[in-house]
Amino acid sequence: MAGMAAEADFPTRFFERQDESPDALFYRQPRFVAHIDDVTIAALTAFYGKFLPPNGRVLDLMSSWISHLPATRYAHVAGLGMNAAELAANKRLDAYTVHDLNEDPRLPYADQQFDRALIAVSVQYLVRPIEVFQELRRVLAPGGQVAIAMSHRCFPTKAILAFRALSPIDRVHLVCAYLHRAGFAEVDFVDRSPPHGDPLWVVTGATPVEHETAV
Repeated sequence: MAGMAAEADFPTRFFERQDESPDALFYRQPRFVAHIDDVTIAALTAFYGKFLPPNGRVLDLMSSWISHLPATRYAHVAGLGMNAAELAANKRLDAYTVHDLNEDPRLPYADQQFDRALIAVSVQYLVRPIEVFQELRRVLAPGGQVAIAMSHRCFPTKAILAFRALSPIDRVHLVCAYLHRAGFAEVDFVDRSPPHGDPLWVVTGATPVEHETAV
């Protein structure tokens, strides 16, 4: 597949993990914990407040029991994650799906179903990221956007080698490369780290808008 070929272009062992056992075993027990501190959660929520359009259709990818969304109501919020109990506890989700993206990167959604997609402090666990982002591009409407929030915490045994070895700015550049290779446009990043909290870097990209050619 195209995504697998693109991932093969990265250095050997780039996507290896210390724990290569099935992810379903690792995520079998719910973990009702926050992976960034309160002030950084507030910074991420403030970013989402500007990034997400009112009445937008939102996909919270690699979701858990909290989505850090502002109080705004959206047309639909779908969550996809690894633990049913965590997803069921997330009061902002209108629907949720338990799905292992490392086992199957295909997203169980129709083409152009969402206006925005979010990944919060979880991208470091993807072993087939370009395939996932190719799928994400498919399910986003033209001009739709994705925001990938990163910090410095992780489950180290499940994070890929690249995220354990690279510096923070190189991790940002890596995620930008994922989006470029998956066909996203307008790829950029912003630093939203609060002065006295966990770091917060957000990479964004947009699906290309097709323009009709005059005849």
